[in-house]
Amino acid sequence: MTHGEGKNTIIFGGSSGIGLATALFLSERGARVTVASNQPPGPEDDVSQMTWIDCDVMRSEDIEAAVNGAAKNGPIDWLVYSAGIQRYGSVVETSEKVWDEVHSVNVRGAFLASHFAIPRMRTGGAIVLVSSVQGVAVQQGVAAYAASKGALNTLTHSMALDHAAAGIRVNAVLPGTVDTPMVRASAEKFRGNDTVESILSQWGAFHPLNRVAQPIEIARAIAFLLSDDASFITGALLSADGGLLSQLSVKL
Repeated sequence: MTHGEGKNTIIFGGSSGIGLATALFLSERGARVTVASNQPPGPEDDVSQMTWIDCDVMRSEDIEAAVNGAAKNGPIDWLVYSAGIQRYGSVVETSEKVWDEVHSVNVRGAFLASHFAIPRMRTGGAIVLVSSVQGVAVQQGVAAYAASKGALNTLTHSMALDHAAAGIRVNAVLPGTVDTPMVRASAEKFRGNDTVESILSQWGAFHPLNRVAQPIEIARAIAFLLSDDASFITGALLSADGGLLSQLSVKL
């Protein structure tokens, strides 16, 4: 895979999980990474080679300021939108406030990041939105989250078409279950008398590969879509799901 030497990169939601793994992976390969997040990295995370900008993705002025900060290094080459929140409930159980919160972070933030970044991107730039398998197939009780990820998928198609003539590629990665702080919080919520590790093991068993993913595995998929090795790929929804979307629930 083409390395990221000198690639001016901005990652939204890069303080933990997939976003942080991507920031570290790209930085180690020579990219100039700006992380936009309203949460600081953990003390164990070496982010000394990155620029850190405080950014609340629910505030358009913060997103614009983060993009402008990254653009001080020159035209933007790569944009990754990894910010996201998970909330549970059917449409009856989900309040209007929660619905708006999920869509503000998961979709509106991606729109605004792209809105401000694309005019600052160079020809040959690339964007990756972090979506989810739940933008394609869903479990019960995730109405707001699933709808937001479905919106990200169609936004990916739309932007890929709109900006192809400018030489900007736009793709999405659709992870299955990944061992992130957000997933661990969900496991804590639903574990009952089980441990978090036991719940993660149970969720991993739903995947044909019989485990959950590690953030670095999704980071590598994102890096591929950004790289020149994916130079003829745009508008794609890349499933990095351990085979989850390939199977039916029917058992023989």
